[in-house]
Amino acid sequence: MPLLRVASFTISLDGFGAGPNQSLETPLGEGAESLHEWFIPTRTFQRMLFGRDEGTLGIDNEFAEDGFQNLGAWILGRNIFGPVRGPWPDGEWKGWWGPNPPYHVPVFVLTHHKREPLEMEGGTTFHFVTGGIHEALERARAAAGNADIRVGGGVDTIRQYLKERLIDRMHIAISRAMLGSGEHLFGGINLLELGYERTRFVPAETAVHMVIEKKAA
Repeated sequence: MPLLRVASFTISLDGFGAGPNQSLETPLGEGAESLHEWFIPTRTFQRMLFGRDEGTLGIDNEFAEDGFQNLGAWILGRNIFGPVRGPWPDGEWKGWWGPNPPYHVPVFVLTHHKREPLEMEGGTTFHFVTGGIHEALERARAAAGNADIRVGGGVDTIRQYLKERLIDRMHIAISRAMLGSGEHLFGGINLLELGYERTRFVPAETAVHMVIEKKAA
């Protein structure tokens, strides 16, 4: 059965998935670049972003690579798509990734403001959803068919789906960095009451990889 899953989402040692004061200059928030020191050197990242057939292998790359398997659609919060706030002033902002984003499937972006679909190179089309998380999931499922859907973040988007017990599996990487403030992923959420359990816990050199799955009903 197709899954709704989170993959390669990194939090700090003190639980923050984004730093404070996100902006065009600091899209992840202040200090949050340090969260991804495990991911950037991997062959999966280097190939995805730069087209290079190089980079590290091992545990980190295995988790990074697994996150891109069997995907038919993505769901993103608006802040992940870009720094623009409020009504879309024009169609100039097309994401952080250039003309050929790394998704290559339909991407559903949560927003409060209407915008026409944005077709990019490589099979990525951004669809802007104003009806909330359930509408985005319904449309993503229709687009994905028998493939999985990946929730790419940010923190608030993951929390919304998690509170509704809609996420089937999460791979969370715990960085060795501490941020001190920002957006906390699990604050106020009781994973046990929601019916989740840890199924894997794998230490690596610069992060610990944890898989959390929803128990069968």
